[in-house]
Amino acid sequence: MPDVASSDFPLELTAQFAAVQQHFRQVIVPLWQGPGWNAELALPYEALSPAHQPLPPQRYRAMACARQLYLFASLIDDPAFPGAAERAAELFRSLHQHFHDAEHGGWFYSIGPDGAPLDQRKDLYTHAFIIFACAHYWAKVREPLVASALNGALEVVADRFSDGNGLYEASLERNWSSLGSGPLQNPLMHLAEAFLATLSVRDDAPVQAALLALAEGMQQRFIEPVHNVMLEKPLGAVDNWFEPGHQFEWFFLLESSPLLRQTPLHGSLERAFGFAEQVGVDPQSGAVCGMLAADGSLRDGTQRIWAQAEYLRALTLRPNSQAQVQRQLLALQQRFLHAGGWYECRDGAGKVSREDMPSTTPYHLATCYSGLAQYFNN
Repeated sequence: MPDVASSDFPLELTAQFAAVQQHFRQVIVPLWQGPGWNAELALPYEALSPAHQPLPPQRYRAMACARQLYLFASLIDDPAFPGAAERAAELFRSLHQHFHDAEHGGWFYSIGPDGAPLDQRKDLYTHAFIIFACAHYWAKVREPLVASALNGALEVVADRFSDGNGLYEASLERNWSSLGSGPLQNPLMHLAEAFLATLSVRDDAPVQAALLALAEGMQQRFIEPVHNVMLEKPLGAVDNWFEPGHQFEWFFLLESSPLLRQTPLHGSLERAFGFAEQVGVDPQSGAVCGMLAADGSLRDGTQRIWAQAEYLRALTLRPNSQAQVQRQLLALQQRFLHAGGWYECRDGAGKVSREDMPSTTPYHLATCYSGLAQYFNN
């Protein structure tokens, strides 16, 4: 992770970022090198208590394994983490050993505490993160087995999950039969992220075409026409809503890609940004709320660390945003980070409502801090 080196920013702001980076490297990452690691299964525990004890395992998810693979792949060649390459290799092997379905192809959703397959359905969210992690890992190691896994996951998504109209089913049975899930926003966003990760490490015309078709499908089927927000379910679905954190996450993906900046979807999310800020971010605390109805009325006031991180990252790509970046970096640091790790959630009143630390959250912090590092070094 690059260090802050630019002199174009106030010393206070660069010192703030240096402090959260140091916290990530000296507190958060070591949690998953030590107490968060199940050496017997070669998998991260799903969550740690505030006292750094693993919560009693109920399951292990392929998605969580993939997110940790991304985390440790990002630390390969960092002299402060000499074990990163070995840990990434273990996670990559575990992804295949524990979750790959040798009979039907693809990857299971989860295994039980005993290592036996648990939820054997195939879901797009899992496969998107396998693509994302393998693309980043392949960029570091260039090993044929990693390229093979990346290609295999891309093939499965194209051949099995595609709905034939540019989008993809959210979930399928183990044998790929339909569950009637249809497309859902969140896995599709992470698939876009995975496609972008693939294109960042190699030229791939089919992936580029699939990414553009996905962006067109999202524009047509998920964008609410009044405020241009990205809904969680397709237009016309019963009991629909939007999440401010996902508006910010989509904006970053679209704005950071020269290819996607040319799409109507980019224009929609650019227009939605101000509305999402207005109704979804507390003007005093900077807290990002959980869920809103399409008209902006509150449905869930829960404040989650991932949404804070996504808002902060998105602000780095907004014009004249330095004061906001500083304010939101401080909000993340003061409201969510602590000496022993982080608070996952606060309720609508700001009280800590979830103290355990999931293995999936360091991915959000790592991508946020990567975006901030680019902001400071550009």
